[in-house]
Amino acid sequence: MNPAYILTLSCPDRIGLVHAVSGFLAERGGNIEEAAQYNDLGTGLFFMRVQFACGQTTHEELKAQLAIFAAPYQMNCRLHARAEPMRTVIMVSKEGHCLNDLLFRWKSGLLALDIRAIISNHREFYQLAASYNVPFHHFAVNAASKGQVEAKQFEIIQSEGAELVVLARYMQVLSDDLCRKLSGSAINIHHSFLPSFKGAKPYYQAHERGVKLIGATAHYVTAELDEGPIIEQDVARVDHSKTVEDLTTLGRDTESQVLARAVKWHSEHRVLLNGHKTVIFK
Repeated sequence: MNPAYILTLSCPDRIGLVHAVSGFLAERGGNIEEAAQYNDLGTGLFFMRVQFACGQTTHEELKAQLAIFAAPYQMNCRLHARAEPMRTVIMVSKEGHCLNDLLFRWKSGLLALDIRAIISNHREFYQLAASYNVPFHHFAVNAASKGQVEAKQFEIIQSEGAELVVLARYMQVLSDDLCRKLSGSAINIHHSFLPSFKGAKPYYQAHERGVKLIGATAHYVTAELDEGPIIEQDVARVDHSKTVEDLTTLGRDTESQVLARAVKWHSEHRVLLNGHKTVIFK
């Protein structure tokens, strides 16, 4: 069986891009198995994801030839080996529903991940990590130690070769510096349907406003709190009889599902950044 690859790309839109990409792959014996494209009329950008098999050219040769092919089109492209699971580090605090859900889906073969480490500012989940044979790193964080702790956390992320960092209810605001280092590769789950109820205790805010829908939002991490490009959202219906505790319980299921979908799509290279938005080829 020929090796399978995923090619993702974006560039200024022009006539013949699909033809050019398919021709490039055909010339190298690439057999396209799945393809999707999107033309953003507002920005004039073209986005494409192609899954293909190719046995005539090696991964490194393809990458080198793609760089030459992409230059005239001002094309930003990435080539991924489909068989390689995405190296991932998960960060968590005291609430473990999203962490537990991701670990279960991973071990069940539902997520194309290689979870390399769990980082936490609390000790609650070291036994859960051990049960999945995942290294657990605890760092207590306060205002004085934040810079040093983040430096150690980033060392772990780098040493594990992590392509993805998941903030599975990690309740610490990352510094601007760490956000920049993790740009486009860190996903956060916010327990609210953004852009409403940003910041701390969104279920309390929602309860005070008497909302009829609560939700969750998975988004990329940026220096602007809860302002990153949105990947996935979902809601659950509530009424006046629900307490804050009821909203929190209902919300946890929604958070877990939303985060799992966002992580799955990212790990399958289905999410492309489009400024402050995302293009998702499901």
